[in-house]
Amino acid sequence: MQLRFLGTSAGVPTRARNVSAVALTPEGQRRWMLIDCGEGTQHQLMLTPLSAARLEAVLVTHVHGDHCYGLPGLLASASMAGRRAALTVIGPKAVRDYLEAVRATTGLSLGFELNHVDAATLVDAALALPDVIVRAARLSHGVECYAYSFEERHVEAGLNVGKLRAEGVTPGPLWGRLQRGETVIDEQGRELHGVDYRLPSRAARRLVVAGDNDTPDLLAEFCEGADVLVHEATYTEAVIEQLGTDNGHSSAARTAAFAERAGLEHLVLTHFSPRYVDHPGAAHSIREIEAEARQHFGGTLMLAKDLAVLDLSRDHVLHQCE
Repeated sequence: MQLRFLGTSAGVPTRARNVSAVALTPEGQRRWMLIDCGEGTQHQLMLTPLSAARLEAVLVTHVHGDHCYGLPGLLASASMAGRRAALTVIGPKAVRDYLEAVRATTGLSLGFELNHVDAATLVDAALALPDVIVRAARLSHGVECYAYSFEERHVEAGLNVGKLRAEGVTPGPLWGRLQRGETVIDEQGRELHGVDYRLPSRAARRLVVAGDNDTPDLLAEFCEGADVLVHEATYTEAVIEQLGTDNGHSSAARTAAFAERAGLEHLVLTHFSPRYVDHPGAAHSIREIEAEARQHFGGTLMLAKDLAVLDLSRDHVLHQCE
């Protein structure tokens, strides 16, 4: 399962970061999902191998502009490029109202249907997409806002390779058929039953991608069993104290401390205030975010960058692709 970050800035874009958007691609698939779609997302997509024609679903965490202003343009471009397959759009009810208002006021006509799903319905019930099971959890941000969980649906069984080799079964297509549970005849004329060679399935991979949120502990139950949490760290704790705790966002310290309490193995921080930059000599450096988070979290910590690709392997290890 791959995460491709298309925008990692909070509120407004910077020279190095666009506003919020992240793509999720299931292993072995060309179809993909988009979580949030800030202004300029479709331009970022031009720098990737992702195709709007293969976009399976869009999930919007909330209707603040830096998370959804790019959606009408992306839909319009997909239609102009010939897309005809229906698209699932998941989010607060306001997302549907927003898109309908844009269509009514700008004359936007789409050549495909939008299947709207109210994110509130996924708090207590899951939605099965072709490759993943999607659930939602409510967050605290002043407007209706959600985190989404993505759990892979199709987990292949293992294969007892040692037993096959010990019995002299030649590696090849028969192994794949046995792994699928089929009964086969091998080169020696023996009838082999897949059930005798299959091993228990590995655990399904699960990712949680959260929208804006000032109370990470709201995700305590939701993150149980998750491999990765992607969560905002808009500010450092010092800035939060200056702004006041009712600003709707989390600090690196609060997010990291929650991830540590929750026992998460991997934490990816994103949605950074534009005040934090990478170049030396700046008043505020992105390294402040990283240093603060590392004081509170002992697992694998990553700070998202635009166009970075992270892969969650079958053995539940997250690493950055080159």
